[in-house]
Amino acid sequence: MARIKLVYVGGGSSRAAGTMASFIQHGEEFNGSEVVLVDLDPDRLSIVRTIAEKLVAEHGVDLTITATTDRRAGLTDADAVLTSFRAGDFAARALDERIPVKHGVIGQETQGPGGMFMAMRSLHVIKDIVAEIEQVAPRATIFNYTNPVNIVSQAVSDFSEVPIYSMCEGPVVFPPYVLRAAGLDPDRANVVMAGLNHNCWSFEHTYDGQDLIPLLRDAWEARRDDPTLSAYERRLLHLAVVAESVPADYFNYYYFRDEVLREQQAAPRTRAEVILDALPGYWQHYTEQAQAPVPTLDPGRSRGGIHELELAIDVMSAHFNDTGARLPVNLPNTGGALPGFSDDTVVEMWCTVDAAGIHPVPQRPLPPIALALTQHLAEYQKLAAYAAWQGTRADGVRAMLANPLVPSLSAAEALYDELALAHARYLPERLLS
Repeated sequence: MARIKLVYVGGGSSRAAGTMASFIQHGEEFNGSEVVLVDLDPDRLSIVRTIAEKLVAEHGVDLTITATTDRRAGLTDADAVLTSFRAGDFAARALDERIPVKHGVIGQETQGPGGMFMAMRSLHVIKDIVAEIEQVAPRATIFNYTNPVNIVSQAVSDFSEVPIYSMCEGPVVFPPYVLRAAGLDPDRANVVMAGLNHNCWSFEHTYDGQDLIPLLRDAWEARRDDPTLSAYERRLLHLAVVAESVPADYFNYYYFRDEVLREQQAAPRTRAEVILDALPGYWQHYTEQAQAPVPTLDPGRSRGGIHELELAIDVMSAHFNDTGARLPVNLPNTGGALPGFSDDTVVEMWCTVDAAGIHPVPQRPLPPIALALTQHLAEYQKLAAYAAWQGTRADGVRAMLANPLVPSLSAAEALYDELALAHARYLPERLLS
């Protein structure tokens, strides 16, 4: 089994307790390894470390857990760096969601103007992490969960030699939404998706070995006026039938933007504001469990559930243990593995993972209607990555203007400047007005 030094940047986050529970569940795959928790908050680090140490003892696995607020020291001699943090925390996310809506534009964590500014904040930190890895951990690979994972990976891949793989459960969790909306059993379907993170489509879709699309079409005709079908489900099923492809649910923001914007304008709180209200309860639960003889994480009182970032752990295990597992990963489209995208575009696709690296399995072209918007988003992704890594305000405005959710140049400039001012403490000076 792999014996590695894993450095978890974001080890004091609200998802960290669940992530450590996941890693410890896989502990025998990493016997002899050290996990270094790194975060800015020493109190929360201590809580997560205590929970992890008690779970290690309970499960009888051979893992050493340490914690530090000194990121550079923690990174020294790392083999793997798991990045999962939120620069500016949920208060910054709330601004990403609120400010665009003021301008009549959808506000969202990873999409549109809010998503771009999350990328700006994330990459301001990631760029420093990459520099430190180059200096003190030259053999390390980054396994990234920091959003927006596609823009983060695009920037690191474009502007550094540090290997980075980003993960998201989207290609696994998106198909069941559509299948359940159609009244179908997800366990009987085989749906293979590719594209960009949060913006992927199916190019293979079968149900009991037969083409899924006619079944979705029949379900849409039968259920389009069904009052038990939520607006969310109705939109996804409708889009899948028209596009003849199973979509990521984030495409609701693009193909139903007017309806979604009206819902956001009418909502009393944004998603981030809901989470902010819940955070004290999460940390109360973690504090209680850190004091318990044997911690037991409650799914209803833990951010994201009791087992977090399992896909990243699966990818790390497959790589360091040379298993050849088939998993979805975000990485450059080397060799044109996904038709329709340049070799340097970071795309999300199914791959085999072994000691030699991560290798795309054969991908088929996306349907033309799906390809059109996804290619547009890919070009925006590159512009946003450039602006975040080394650009200026002018580069940022150009990236903002390229985003499909931004309707005009005047809106792009106004949104950029207001968001930049709101997040100034988390951005480099070159990006400010």
